[in-house]
Amino acid sequence: PSHDTFARVLARLKPEELQQCFLLWIQAVSEVTQGEVVAVDGKTLRRSFDRASGKSAIHMVSAWASANRLVLGQQKVDEKSNEITAIPALLQLLELKGCIVTIDAMGCQKAIARTIVDQGADYVLTLKANHGLLYEEVQRFFAWAQQRQFADVPHEYEHTLDGSHGRGEERRYWLVSDLTWLTAKQEWAGLESLGMVERQRTVAGKTTLDVHYYLTSLAGSGQQFGGAVRTHWSVENGLHWVLDVAFQEDQSRLRRDHAAENFAVLRHLALSLLRQESTCANGIKVKRLKAALDEDYLTRVLLA
Repeated sequence: PSHDTFARVLARLKPEELQQCFLLWIQAVSEVTQGEVVAVDGKTLRRSFDRASGKSAIHMVSAWASANRLVLGQQKVDEKSNEITAIPALLQLLELKGCIVTIDAMGCQKAIARTIVDQGADYVLTLKANHGLLYEEVQRFFAWAQQRQFADVPHEYEHTLDGSHGRGEERRYWLVSDLTWLTAKQEWAGLESLGMVERQRTVAGKTTLDVHYYLTSLAGSGQQFGGAVRTHWSVENGLHWVLDVAFQEDQSRLRRDHAAENFAVLRHLALSLLRQESTCANGIKVKRLKAALDEDYLTRVLLA
């Protein structure tokens, strides 16, 4: 088939049907493990907009299995909506029992927490100032606890230190499970603990300090909480960065009909196949080139 034929087919395929095929394939070739972190995050296909027709850039929300390093599913965010409506729709498509779902502040919603709990999974949700009274109450509590150095405050604590090449990052994690004082506790399904993370970064002699708060259904394990928070950011390096560098997703000008959305699914499919192929130890970009030049290797990728 010619380039134009591929373009017409990709533009006309129903995205929902292609998504369903992708989900069935992923469920057939992989299985999430007990306690695996599934990071949910969004990414904009920057050049998929079309000013002539008034079409804005497509925004996709993806679920990333950190241990398997696979995309479990994706959902397009409607132009007149946002991630708050797309995330529950994505979660309901997935088998998440026993997993830990991590989502940034956009997904810190009661309905999303309920959806995760109903799936038999745990959650770690980033809490930010847009939650007003709840955020202020949590912030005041941790400020009070720090002043007392957490004396007489039952908690779990985790500390990590990473760094190389003149760059260092120190993280401190606190997890508190006694929430009898929290006004809104009953409003959040499965809420068991509150977490606070301090990140102190030193780059080229300059030090910055960030503080983040979390709502979580995890109870009693600071190590598990800290691991889930750290692992969430693997979606940036393991998925979004690879899509931009190895697949040049941000440079794609596909915009006709459903082409941009369908091609986003195909990139996730290709990335998952290349991740599964283990005979070549090189990166994704080199694997793509090798598959283009060597049909035997391409067959191994497709059958991995």
